[in-house]
Amino acid sequence: MPASLTALAYLIAAVLFILALRGLSHPETSRRGNMMGMTGMAIAIVATLAHANMFAIGYGLIVLGILIGGAVGCFIALRIQMTALPQLVAAFHSLVGLAAVFVAAAALNAPEAFGIGTAGHVHLQSLIEMSIGLAIGAITFSGSVIAFAKLQALMKGAPITFPLQHPLNAALGALLVLLIIIFVATGSQVVFWLIAALAIVLGFLLIIPIGGADMPVVVSMLNSYSGWAASGIGFTIQNLALIITGALVGASGAILSYIMCKGMNRSIFNVLLGGFGTESGGAAAAAGAQDRTVKSGAPEDAAFILRNAAKVIVVPGYGMAVAQAQHALREMADVLKKEGVEIKYAIHPVAGRMPGHMNVLLAEANVPYDEVFELEEINHEFSTADVVYVIGANDVTNPAAKTDRTSAIYGMPILEVDKARTVLFVKRSMASGYAGVENELFFRPNTMMLFGDAKKVTEGIVKALAH
Repeated sequence: MPASLTALAYLIAAVLFILALRGLSHPETSRRGNMMGMTGMAIAIVATLAHANMFAIGYGLIVLGILIGGAVGCFIALRIQMTALPQLVAAFHSLVGLAAVFVAAAALNAPEAFGIGTAGHVHLQSLIEMSIGLAIGAITFSGSVIAFAKLQALMKGAPITFPLQHPLNAALGALLVLLIIIFVATGSQVVFWLIAALAIVLGFLLIIPIGGADMPVVVSMLNSYSGWAASGIGFTIQNLALIITGALVGASGAILSYIMCKGMNRSIFNVLLGGFGTESGGAAAAAGAQDRTVKSGAPEDAAFILRNAAKVIVVPGYGMAVAQAQHALREMADVLKKEGVEIKYAIHPVAGRMPGHMNVLLAEANVPYDEVFELEEINHEFSTADVVYVIGANDVTNPAAKTDRTSAIYGMPILEVDKARTVLFVKRSMASGYAGVENELFFRPNTMMLFGDAKKVTEGIVKALAH
């Protein structure tokens, strides 16, 4: 295929990627957006394989790689639970970062194949692009591995901090910049791998102090990093598809990170440096709760209250995901709707462990899109609700964010569930959320705690409603 046709195919793919992002911005068009993205990627792959230069290289290893990668991807897609999507996304980000490192190494060792110079004499601009893509890719790789480990509970989700952590990170960052300058000036193989090693260590140190409460921002931020890494390498090997795709992913991830931070009323620097979500805070909150009384009930009590309501708003959180209670929740909602109860779902921007996590789980349970609302759309309706059913959410419903200036979450926009006539709060225990802050909602007179596994409690309510 001539270079002009390859460029045209890449342009068509880029348009499809943009339309895919537009489609993915709303649940009703997400399937179409996903199909557009898949079609665009297929066009880009075919155009790359059909390029004139590819005939000289040969297709043996390429086809083998596609078969192995495709088989692994299909296996994972068929077996993965929807509740495990956050850690899957983090794992995929790590692979994108690692791919950027490998492509940069290939370009440095065989510059003639990419038209960026000869061995030992790589073009200056290519060295700059290569080093930036290498550094970002290595940081993305190690940072995503840590995010995966935290989300998969292979390591504790609370922030891991130590003395002089931030000065050490700053010093390593400055050293990384210095190594990049030396590499651009010399093209040294040794300096190249020093950059890779230092960036991997820096990625590790950047993510370990981030607590579980900030995981939605971390996943979005790593998504952005992976895009910029791909774009940087795209400039190095002069591949238009990589440049455009990487820039789209990088920009959209950065915008999404901003939206997530806005949803918590925090800056990105506060997320990276703040260590939000501590185990000690959770222990203190649990200890403080022993001195106060709460009203608790059984599924039968909740069923009676729900049956006599006219309007119910459901607030899902990570606890629903862990218990895989979305299908039981949909069944409960269907029973109530048959009895004339109005049902709506309220989604906080940082509910779950990745952007859109709750929307994906509700879609899996076939919850109608027109019943699902974001915070800004539904917050004014809580005062008109007879019942709010909070299932596994915690920090995003805590009134302390509005009333307690000393609270770690003060200023964070919350779902104002406390304004409802009755709040049914499903939770395993009185422990605090990932932010390590005691939830004042537990002790409100209009709150009834339903202690237990979210799925079992909801199934108990369904059974009580049936009788």
